[in-house]
Amino acid sequence: MNAATPTIPTFDIRRFTHPASAADREAFVAELGAAYREWGFAGIRGHGIPQALIDQAYAVFQRFFALPDATKRQYILPGSGGARGYTPFMVETAKDSRYPDLKEFWHVGREIPRDSRHAGNMPANLWPAEIPEFREVAYGLYTALDQLGTQVLSALALHIGLPGDWFDDKVDQGNSILRPIHYPPITTADVPNVRSGAHEDINLITLLVGASAAGLEVLSRKGEWVPFTAAEDTIVVNIGDMLQRYTNHVYPSTTHRVVNPPGDAGRQPRYSTPFFLHPNPDFLIEVLPSCVTAGNPNRYPEPITAQGYLDERLREIKLK
Repeated sequence: MNAATPTIPTFDIRRFTHPASAADREAFVAELGAAYREWGFAGIRGHGIPQALIDQAYAVFQRFFALPDATKRQYILPGSGGARGYTPFMVETAKDSRYPDLKEFWHVGREIPRDSRHAGNMPANLWPAEIPEFREVAYGLYTALDQLGTQVLSALALHIGLPGDWFDDKVDQGNSILRPIHYPPITTADVPNVRSGAHEDINLITLLVGASAAGLEVLSRKGEWVPFTAAEDTIVVNIGDMLQRYTNHVYPSTTHRVVNPPGDAGRQPRYSTPFFLHPNPDFLIEVLPSCVTAGNPNRYPEPITAQGYLDERLREIKLK
């Protein structure tokens, strides 16, 4: 990258969770909020999630994706929209894209009592019997990212004048998803598909942990594709469409993609694990009055539940 190429900032969240002073915590909130207003993306380090857990999770996920295709397909849940279990290669398709993505993935959801009022929208998890430790490792990472996401939301809430605990009771039963992804090697030079087409995420925020290779690119406000390959100790966190809608675009949901690397790099597999943090299914996404101004009138006068919005979007990307 040359000096003129813009860079997406990274922040140490310990300035928020264990601040040296109240002033530094306030400065962190201001800096983080400003970065998200500009980019919709930031890197978060100092998060406290052990690298050993991340490494163990990736090892387990790679073992699953190495299983025979017929074995993996036993974990498809027909009619579920891929909400849990396995989704095969070239099924998900970015909105308005002609070609499906070059990826396969697994979905882990929140473990809730089966008599919960949300059980109809949040099915029980599937766990691959071939890898006994998958459940403990995957759900350990799920829980760690869920907690970190709540901390990021707390800082974002403070930045727009809300109480720090504003989101706590709105995401405590959220239909959040951990998605281990495998992008297989690309063996054909003229393939029209990309690993993940240009898109915006559906949820409140996304936390991407330990991407194993370059490829993530973020579309700047000037229309430039900016590569964002974070350091090993950094988790990439971006705004999703639900939070964009809730804040009336104060926090933008930025278009991003995963491109096919050139040459030999493309012939290597890529693994990544995003955590999509969702609100509770019955949460009403209604624009915050504090985010409506004369210069930024209400773009979404009709509220919609989180589940209604999710269903609408899953149909657009060919998962329902």
